[in-house]
Amino acid sequence: MGLPEDLADRLLDEVVTGRFPVESLLPPEGELAGIFGVSRLTVREAVRILRSQNVVEIHRGRGTFVNKPEVWTSLEAIVRSITASGSATGVSERLLEARSMVEVGAVRLAALRRSKEDLAELESCLTEMVNGADAGDVDLFVDADIAFHDVIMRASGNLFVPFMFEPFGNLLVHTRRQTSAVPQIQRNAIAQHRAILETLVAGDEILARDAMEAHMAQTRDDLRQFVRESEGR
Repeated sequence: MGLPEDLADRLLDEVVTGRFPVESLLPPEGELAGIFGVSRLTVREAVRILRSQNVVEIHRGRGTFVNKPEVWTSLEAIVRSITASGSATGVSERLLEARSMVEVGAVRLAALRRSKEDLAELESCLTEMVNGADAGDVDLFVDADIAFHDVIMRASGNLFVPFMFEPFGNLLVHTRRQTSAVPQIQRNAIAQHRAILETLVAGDEILARDAMEAHMAQTRDDLRQFVRESEGR
């Protein structure tokens, strides 16, 4: 990471922690250069990066203002803002809402379009989830869990579906680890994934939809019961 990128990251931290509040005016270039010990050029480039993410907006003659997170275009920035404003559970629940909107539709298509190879891959992923749970290997469990859902999105036969979650990347892994560290959640997830696989084997799009909706609801309930409780302790 270069100096401008590093400074943009530090400025974003100051925004999400409230040092530079939403709708406030950022200090002038010279003052920021002095605060962070960098050149004015570095400040200018860092602000340009934040502007490209719509985190800040430049008003000629007035200065640079911090935008509301609702209009930011950087997923990482939005997640950091949400995390700073409350519990990590809030981030996971919002991501789960987005997942549900896509994955329920994807599994319906997959029920109609899946191949024998897709079903074999899903069975293999489920086996790996069981192996991960039995071995206490959270990383193995999470990788298999994510792979299971990736297969479903590919099996939907719609090339656009898998790309819809590509920007979430590391966030998906992080939130899965957050829930999958709990043995009871692992057991629930295995049962739910097995039910989804059975509907795909049957090729029943309505049952597949219902099974995916039940999985998302179970994940939400587990998140609230186990993860939120641990945050409150």
